[in-house]
Amino acid sequence: MKQQTNNPSIFCYGEVLWDIFPEGARAGGAPFNVAYNLMRMGIDAHMISRVGNDKLGMDLMSQLADWKIATQDSQIDTHYPTGTVIAHIDEHNEAHYDIIQPVAWDYIEFRNDYKEKISNASAFVFGSLITRNETSRNTLFELLEIAKFKVFDVNIRPPFYSIPVIKELLFKADLVKMNKAELRLILDFLNKDYKGEEDSIHFIQDTFDIKEILVSKGSKGAIYYNADAHYEVPAVPVTIQDTVGSGDAFLAGFLSKRILNADPYEIMSQATALGAFITSNESACPNYTYSDFESFCIKNDPTWETTKPLIMI
Repeated sequence: MKQQTNNPSIFCYGEVLWDIFPEGARAGGAPFNVAYNLMRMGIDAHMISRVGNDKLGMDLMSQLADWKIATQDSQIDTHYPTGTVIAHIDEHNEAHYDIIQPVAWDYIEFRNDYKEKISNASAFVFGSLITRNETSRNTLFELLEIAKFKVFDVNIRPPFYSIPVIKELLFKADLVKMNKAELRLILDFLNKDYKGEEDSIHFIQDTFDIKEILVSKGSKGAIYYNADAHYEVPAVPVTIQDTVGSGDAFLAGFLSKRILNADPYEIMSQATALGAFITSNESACPNYTYSDFESFCIKNDPTWETTKPLIMI
């Protein structure tokens, strides 16, 4: 495996908020969940977001700092409140969200000091929800002109999306991560009938000139297409405790190996293992160390082999 000499950094852009569950509040937001798990995998993770000048905002910034996620690139809003989401869990243990608006993360402003940081980062992660407001959307498109490896986590949250914007983001992306439902939805956007997984993914790659596509398929595992081939791995069987954030952890596990140019099967094994590990815990950001994750992997597969993270947490 080709290692980089310096600790690579990944910037995650978008919503950071409090998920309000019946049992209490948890720090959340898809890009934040990715950053958290990247940090646990030993990656230098940064968050670009915006919180309100209120107790919820200060508590969020304190939480990020405690988790060693760099906060100097996030902003404080003096007018709009910190983001909140009212979460409901259905009888199938799936989460549904009431995403409050307008909130501080709708108004992320571009800063000149982002230019060098983003251009030097190993990857730049973003989703579609952050585009619901013009201010944060415009900032995103400015940052996409700077980033060298752009990772689009589709993460569609109705009604907060625009088909033209989704298409434009697909054109900008180097790597796109989606789930099975989002794959079908994108095909619908393109008036393309589903004729099988491989045909669908190649169609999207060709339409938008996307080098890499990653599809999570729940209990059926995941598949990764790049320019040369595709790689499919099964899901890691676990007892489900909480599905919130499992897709974000899956992406973090993938990126933590992808930016080191690891073997595709090693990349995918880490992705599915981390997604399963988070699913077997309560909350999207459980308190764990890399050693905890490694023990989980070995328990589920005694032949598990992995390189140590760059930073032990």
